[in-house]
Amino acid sequence: MSPRSLVLCSVLLALASFAALAEEPTSWPNWRGPLYSGASPDGNPPTTWSESENVRFKVPLPGRGLSSPVVWGDRIFVMTAASVDPAAYAASQKNAADRKERQEWPPRVDPVQQRFLVMCFSTVDGSLIWQRAAVEQVPHEGHFIDSAWSAASPVTDGKRVIAHFGSNGTFAYDMDGQLLWSVDLGDQETRNDFGEGSSPALYADTLVINWDHEGDSFVVALDADSGAERWRAARPDEVTSWATPLVVEHRGRAQAVIPATGRSRGYDLKTGEELWSVAGMTVNTIPTPVHRDGKVYLASGYRGTMLQAVDLGKARGKLEDSDALAWVHDRDTPYVPSLLLLDGSLYFFKHFKSILSVLDAESGQPRRPVERLEGLGSIWASPVAAAGRIYVFDRTGKAVVLKAGPELEVLARNELDGVIDATPAIVGDTMYVRTRDHLYALTAR
Repeated sequence: MSPRSLVLCSVLLALASFAALAEEPTSWPNWRGPLYSGASPDGNPPTTWSESENVRFKVPLPGRGLSSPVVWGDRIFVMTAASVDPAAYAASQKNAADRKERQEWPPRVDPVQQRFLVMCFSTVDGSLIWQRAAVEQVPHEGHFIDSAWSAASPVTDGKRVIAHFGSNGTFAYDMDGQLLWSVDLGDQETRNDFGEGSSPALYADTLVINWDHEGDSFVVALDADSGAERWRAARPDEVTSWATPLVVEHRGRAQAVIPATGRSRGYDLKTGEELWSVAGMTVNTIPTPVHRDGKVYLASGYRGTMLQAVDLGKARGKLEDSDALAWVHDRDTPYVPSLLLLDGSLYFFKHFKSILSVLDAESGQPRRPVERLEGLGSIWASPVAAAGRIYVFDRTGKAVVLKAGPELEVLARNELDGVIDATPAIVGDTMYVRTRDHLYALTAR
């Protein structure tokens, strides 16, 4: 082949590769996004919105759920639990509210029959493409008054969408809503009937589920094509947690990282072998880990404070007092919302308050003073970011848009109707926000 032909072939191959990349659907495939960090690599959603500004659509959602929406191509997937007897559910909620007012703990919503729904909406106009009732049954235990029986978020890879309802089953559908498989892993016994909330992690053809509760805790890996169990590892002495596993590949080896009250651990994704463990998290561990340049960041913030940076290149066995703990930060760490990792900085909120810290991910040193975001109340939704901006929602529907970086700059303040506990998804120029009753698409057009 002549040099000119070689050049032409190279150009054609490059163009073909570019075309393939261009056709690759943009996505937010899990509740922390395509980078597993809360950041969108190419998103550019609006800075301002309201009920009458920059809303492409607003569609009602049945039932109740805290799970975050996920997006693939032209489809949005949402999970919810809808009461078969709304009057009975309302009465159960009122009883829980009365308990809370009398300061009786816990203010638990008692079980009533639920229909566990998986819903697929169009990103274009919010129309319902399909809806499936995964199962209809009475949950075996109640949930905290502010929670729901559908709290875990779905996950998708463009071939399937997996809906994990915890004790009420795990269900895999193809993108058109045909059931592929389902698995029942048993019943969790959560602390104080707070309810369940850990989402599954999907990596290639492996699904990882964290099953920390007041019974015999374990982590299980399922074949994503069939639901068959590949391995299961006991997690001795672990109590209820709500942390979603993070699967990260380091030096050619994929491992599942799960933070927990007793010991946070890393597992070989193929075999379930425990690679390392470290103590230090607080009770009620919730935040999902994030990862950058060979380090995993673990955090919790209830009845204590802890943020640990684990160097995976050095992580073997028990890590206490080893140099595998690159650094530790023990102030103002999050209870409910997870960390945001953006441009080498970790952003997080104290407990679930609107008190923001920014640390350098490499050194753990503060990049700016701790500061309260005025105008925001309690925060359950995790922060997300795109186009050099950080989006923070509180539970009342208020939101602050910040300029990312060491200097805190408020770019806008916005508000929607309704309670916001779920974390938004960002794809392209649109941010999808789930309130307690509606799904919004916010787009500047």
